[in-house]
Amino acid sequence: MLFEVPGDPPAESEAIDPGRGRPRLRTADRQQVVFRAAPLDALIPDDHPARVVWAYVEGLDLGPLYARIKAVRGRPGRAPIDPKILMTLWLYATIEGVASARRMDALCRDHAAFRWIVGDVPTNYHTLADFRTDHVELLDDLLTRSVAALMVEGLVDLNRVAQDGMRVRASAGAASFRRRPTLEEALTEAEAQVEALRAEAEEDPGASDRRQKGARERAARERAERIKSALGRLPELEAKKKAGEKDKARCSTTDPEATVMKMADGGFRPAYDVQFCTATDGQVIVGVGVETTGSDAGQMVPMVEQIEERYDAVPAEVLVDGGFAQHDQIEAVGAAETGCTVYAPVPKPKDPKVDRHAPKPGDSEAVAAWRRRMETEEAKAIYKERAATAECVNAQARNRGLLRLLVRGLAKVKAIALWHALAHNLVRGAALRAAAAVAM
Repeated sequence: MLFEVPGDPPAESEAIDPGRGRPRLRTADRQQVVFRAAPLDALIPDDHPARVVWAYVEGLDLGPLYARIKAVRGRPGRAPIDPKILMTLWLYATIEGVASARRMDALCRDHAAFRWIVGDVPTNYHTLADFRTDHVELLDDLLTRSVAALMVEGLVDLNRVAQDGMRVRASAGAASFRRRPTLEEALTEAEAQVEALRAEAEEDPGASDRRQKGARERAARERAERIKSALGRLPELEAKKKAGEKDKARCSTTDPEATVMKMADGGFRPAYDVQFCTATDGQVIVGVGVETTGSDAGQMVPMVEQIEERYDAVPAEVLVDGGFAQHDQIEAVGAAETGCTVYAPVPKPKDPKVDRHAPKPGDSEAVAAWRRRMETEEAKAIYKERAATAECVNAQARNRGLLRLLVRGLAKVKAIALWHALAHNLVRGAALRAAAAVAM
């Protein structure tokens, strides 16, 4: 033995009882060549969640994805992975909290459920990562269709919805944020590097390493474009600063659309604000938004408008926290043409003697009605549903890995938020249908 640990069982020779003889044991033989004849379908049981996800995807209209495929029968071209496989992979991965394309690529070789989904089709992380973020419009349409299907079945209604935002750590590092002089200097250097690499490639176009030179040139060009985007966004960030502090505005050179926000733990980090709007009846996500402002202010009206555009219906009641309760927002959603009732806490006045629920002279009719409404026991009972709905949905998204983004840019972050919404609704839809079947 190379080493001994106190308390280890005695060696085999020491454990032999002369009166009994040497014990017969079944020990591991890892050199034995074994041929196992079993289909991939036997890897997981019949009620495995992966099968539920696959059945769900089979019912989706993925026509736009198939229309993009250039390889057709009878003509040359490499056949791509079936979009149904990629869609199932990412929905199942999101449910299981897998956020990395590299990790999922490894799971497709080693994990029974992922192996069953791919069905022996080879994958690579680059294809997986591209598919996750390349189809934002399709994902958005699938969200609308999935919720509409649940509404038709009578499992969900839009009578009452709850909205809440969650700030998710961006991929950009804090050190990537630069002020205007540094950004301008970096842009000059990046453009000079692009020109130098382009000239080098033109001088020796037949070089054996032209692919590497092309990759370096592309990387330099993309860096220059990101710095230009950062400079383009800087005026927006400068406008939020005080008159004498505009020169302190900074923007990221790696993810210009990321914004430094105050997080739940009180710290400040680059992040995106993901907005989910959920039907209190069924806890199904009915609206998704991604913002870069770092505040929930002004986000209620866009979400109500999004729901109306998606389902041609306006929710009768909206439950939001105090960060959404600006007077102009309450007036807009409470207007006669919208007819949406807002339930949100009334801010506590600085003077404790002032009744915060009493209408003020400058209040509009909608704001005054909101103040009076939130004083009633009925409104307080209704408002309690917000935490049980919106905050519960956000917590489930956190549990599924929506803690830090591995992608950059508003469009790609929107794709991640939509994947989480679709995965959440898939699970909730299955639970609602099962409950309805039991109740029948």
